[in-house]
Amino acid sequence: MKIHNTKISVLAPARLHMGFIDLSGSLGRDFGSIGVALNEINTRLSVIEGKHLTATGLYAERAKTYAAKLCKELAVPDNLNLIIESAIPEHVGLGSGTQMSLAVGSAINAFYNLGLSIREIARLTDRGLRSGVGIGIFEHGGLIVDGGRGENTITPPVLARNPVPDDWRFILVFDHRGQGLHGKQEINAFKTLPPFPAQTAAQLCYLLLMQGLPALVEEDLKRFGEVITFLQKTVGGYFAPVQGGIFTSAEVAEAMAWLEQQGAVALGQTSWGPTGFCLVEDVDKADTLCEKAKTRFAHHEHLIFITASARNTGGEIYTQ
Repeated sequence: MKIHNTKISVLAPARLHMGFIDLSGSLGRDFGSIGVALNEINTRLSVIEGKHLTATGLYAERAKTYAAKLCKELAVPDNLNLIIESAIPEHVGLGSGTQMSLAVGSAINAFYNLGLSIREIARLTDRGLRSGVGIGIFEHGGLIVDGGRGENTITPPVLARNPVPDDWRFILVFDHRGQGLHGKQEINAFKTLPPFPAQTAAQLCYLLLMQGLPALVEEDLKRFGEVITFLQKTVGGYFAPVQGGIFTSAEVAEAMAWLEQQGAVALGQTSWGPTGFCLVEDVDKADTLCEKAKTRFAHHEHLIFITASARNTGGEIYTQ
């Protein structure tokens, strides 16, 4: 008797991580963060029955590792074929690990009709240990603010979820020479940093709640951008001793400064980078600036400029 579906396909969107709020728990909760889902970059994969556990495509071994762990913990057969059709680039600040784990977990959950929530899948794959943005992005899309970690937190709760205006466009600046801190490097970095000032955490909380989020709802690009830029400079300055500056890549920093001169707002680095981001009012402005930037920084062959729109829906799961 058949106990599973024939084929499950999943789309998990990339995200920009726009910064943390309290990096030392100075006000009682650790972390808390803000981020937004993207349309143009994602992980897409499918799961079908196989003779044994296999995975093909980009980052196949990572996907296979997640699948093996989940099948063991959930006590379901691991005779599965995972086909990765596209994948978020690893360790460039776009949430590749969280989205791959949630995509694999969601596929197995739907394949075996297990009825697990996204939060339960995240817990089983050890996601949300610091930021809850990636989980919220998969659940809801849009712009997410999570509440960090307290004494009883399993995964950081979503405190706010807002759609991003359809016209707004991000410009992303990639530096293909390197990756941001991850794994043991990331863990060690947090251990070496000094306490995050309570007064600074309080200021970021106020700016986000009373200025940034209202500006987003009222579609005030300039004010929203000012809050994100301030948050990014503050958090980037805190991380500067372990990542070499507010931006991991000096060339990305140079490009971001130029983009700010051209009128871009909400400038920052997503997660540990090296990817930079900024925001403009519409697709025409974004396309024009991207083309100018490619010419202006042609001597930096490793820099890549693309435009991206915010995704106001979460991950997608298809049963076939």
